Order: sequence, then structure tokens, then C-alpha cells
Amino acid sequence: MRVAKWWDLAFGGGLTVLALIAWVAYSPSHMHLVGAWLTLAAIGACYVAFGRRAMRHESLALPFVIVLIVGCGVATAFSPTLATLQALAIPYLWCLTPRRNRAIALNVALVVSVAIGFLFSLGFTIDTVVQAVITESLSLAFSIVFALWISTIAASADERGRLLHELTEAQAALAAGHRQAGIASERERLAREIHDTIAQSLTSLVMLAQRTRGELNEMAVDTTAAGETVDLIESTARDALTDARSLVAALAPLSVDGSTLAEVMGRLAARFDRETGVHVTADVTAAGVPRELEVVLLRCAQEGLANVRKHAHASTAHVAVARHGDDIRLEVRDDGLGIADISRAPDSGFGLNGMRERVGLVGGELAVSGKPGVGTTLIVTIPTGDRTASGTRGAIA
Repeated sequence: MRVAKWWDLAFGGGLTVLALIAWVAYSPSHMHLVGAWLTLAAIGACYVAFGRRAMRHESLALPFVIVLIVGCGVATAFSPTLATLQALAIPYLWCLTPRRNRAIALNVALVVSVAIGFLFSLGFTIDTVVQAVITESLSLAFSIVFALWISTIAASADERGRLLHELTEAQAALAAGHRQAGIASERERLAREIHDTIAQSLTSLVMLAQRTRGELNEMAVDTTAAGETVDLIESTARDALTDARSLVAALAPLSVDGSTLAEVMGRLAARFDRETGVHVTADVTAAGVPRELEVVLLRCAQEGLANVRKHAHASTAHVAVARHGDDIRLEVRDDGLGIADISRAPDSGFGLNGMRERVGLVGGELAVSGKPGVGTTLIVTIPTGDRTASGTRGAIA
């Protein structure tokens, strides 16, 4: 819009100045002055009608280009001083035509039109022909050289802008990678700390409770009340130990060093089976999954199985990853207690919200359904888009 206003000012001011120049330098024939003014007015009217919109609508460019080229020659034929109009027309033709060869051809047509106007105005003599050829050749050469120089500068600026944009994107991706690496490192540290401190202390507490119960049984006095308290301590410690192990399982990274998604999912299922006694099967048929999506799928599978451990009281669970059209779908299903209302589920706060946020970052969706006594099904759907598989290796955060 600002560029259009500048062209409005240039065309309006330029035509006004040229009209004054034609009036100051008009020939004895008033018809020449009137003809020059009418030509300038016609060019101005065509510019207002469709010339000012020609840069945004290519279909309007050709009519105004014809009017401008012919008008410059006609105006010069009425008054040689109006050959100055080409100084306004030449840059407009370059701006109007994105293709370089066409712009050069239009500039050639313009200087030829002005040269013919010179000859009609000053007469078809050898001196006039030489003057017209020299003047317009210089005008054409200057316009082409100057325009090509400006075009080179513009192309260089565009290239620098493109490179800057790519650099900005690369920096953002690198920063995101560093953040993910930091998150993975912190999660691993927390898992290790919980395993080495809290989990070990709770294990010791369970063993102490068991030893205390044995000592109470050996006493000759009635220790029923004390025994019940010790049983409560042991039960509470075991529950806390289960929660601690759930946190360790959820936070611990899964090593993928060269492994496929199916292999990593198999290890996840086997580890969960070993730690909880819940029989877990894994079925991964999707191949060529981009690495950043593998991270999301694995973390969601871990979170889903953590919910099975904490809430489902299931005997079996199933993890599946398959392609559905352009989407990749993860399904975590169990045969546990099920839920009637997901909004009231014990883990509907942090756990599911965290999964939903993680999936949303890659444009995916999370859905959870279930019925009391039937089990719960968690489904994650992620569009693959134009992503390509990455060769990145390491630990899944």
C-alpha cells in the first residue's frame, strides 16, 4: 500500500511538472500544447483507472503498458521536452514486469516510441535521426545497467533474507533440541535419585516392618494391636514404594541406540511386565516413523502404562503402533477397572494433561475412553505431514 502511494505521488507530480514544462516551452502552435496536455491527461487517467493496480493484478498490466509506451511517443511528438516522461516510465516498467527479458523488451519499445516522437516533432533530417538515436540509446543503456544493478541488489537482499530465515529456524531447532536434552537429562537424574534414595529407604522400611512383626510374634504378651500397626506401616511403605517405582519407570529414558521403534516398544513392554506382573504385548507395524515422533509415541506409551500400573488393576495390557492413512496411531489398552468419566479419573490432571500437551506440540490428538469393568483405551493420533525419518540416535526423553 505504501509503494502504491509513492507511485501515485510520482505519477501525479511528474505529469503535473511535465504539463508546466510543455506550457513554458510550447511551440507557436497552440495545438501542440493542447495535444501534449491531452496526452498527459490520458496517461494520468489510465493510471488512475488501472495502472496503479497493475502491480497487484497482472491482467491490468498490458493495457497500461501499451498506453504508457504509445503515450510517451505521442507526447514527445507534440513537444520534444516531454521526452523526459520516459524517466518516469522506464522505472515503472521495470517494477511492473518481474521477468527481466520482458522488461528489457518493453524498455526498447519505449525508447523507440520516444525516438519516433522526436522525429515527428523535429523533422526527419539526418541530424535529428542521429540525435534521436544517440539520446535514446544512452537512455536505454543507462536504464538497463541501472535496473540490472538494482535487481542484483534486490536478489542479494532476498537471498540474505532467506538465509537469515533459515538460520533463525536452525537456531530455534537447536535451542529446542538443547531444551529436550536438558529435560531428558533432568528426568534421568530424578529417576536415579528416586531409585537410589527414596525407593531404597522404602524397601528398608518394608523389611524393618517385616522384622518387627517377627519379633512381636516371639513375645509372650499380647501384641495384636502393635502387630496391626506394623502391618499398616508395611502396607503404607509398600504403596509408597510402588509409587516410587512408577515414577522411576516413567522418568527413566529408553536407550534407542540403533534400535527400531518396535524393538524399543518391546523392551518397554517387557520391563513393565517384569516390574508389575501385568502381561503386556507390543505390536508395532508402522515403519519409517520420524525420530521426533518416536519420542512422542514412546513417552505417551510410558505414561499410558504408568496409568495402568497406578489405577487400572489390570492383568493384561496391549500397546500398538500402526499407520492409518497419513497418520500414526498409538493405542494403549488394558482389561482393568475402566473409567466412567475421564474428567474424574485420578490421573486426569497432570498425567493426561502432560501427554495432551506433548502430543499437541506435534499437531496430534489424544483420546481416552473406557467403561467400568471393561478396561480403558488410550489413543494418540499424530499426522506425519512432510516429516522425514531422522537418523538421530540417543535416549528417548
